[in-house]
Amino acid sequence: MKCPFCGHGETQVVETRESDDGDLVRRRRRCGGCEKRFTTYERPDVTFPAVVKKDGRRIDFQSDKLRASFALALRKRPISTAQVDRAIELIEENLLNMGVREVQSHQIGELVMRELKKLDKVAYIRFASVYRNFEDIDAFKTLVDEVQR
Repeated sequence: MKCPFCGHGETQVVETRESDDGDLVRRRRRCGGCEKRFTTYERPDVTFPAVVKKDGRRIDFQSDKLRASFALALRKRPISTAQVDRAIELIEENLLNMGVREVQSHQIGELVMRELKKLDKVAYIRFASVYRNFEDIDAFKTLVDEVQR
């Protein structure tokens, strides 16, 4: 690790701490050249599968798009940010555990619907009504009846 102050190539780790959730390692380092101290952060470098859209295009997975979908469905609903964060983490874990290089966009939509159903029934219906693109009121009614059971 090069020193950010003088560019010296040798630094010594003085202290290492793991974050509370275990996702991040914080290291205090001291430069062997100028003796200044600085902090580095380490996190695992994970690669999410590419998302295959309905039209066949492949795009990179974007967590921000998930968050935007949740925000829209949960607008004016009593769900905390921590709950949304946890739901997104579960979806991301599921995608990583699939062990595939590509995932269909509809599979991600189904994962979102599953998490929304656990969080808030109204948000689930909002998302499903747009996602499933209902053609008639009977299909929508069937979804509402399913949720009420």
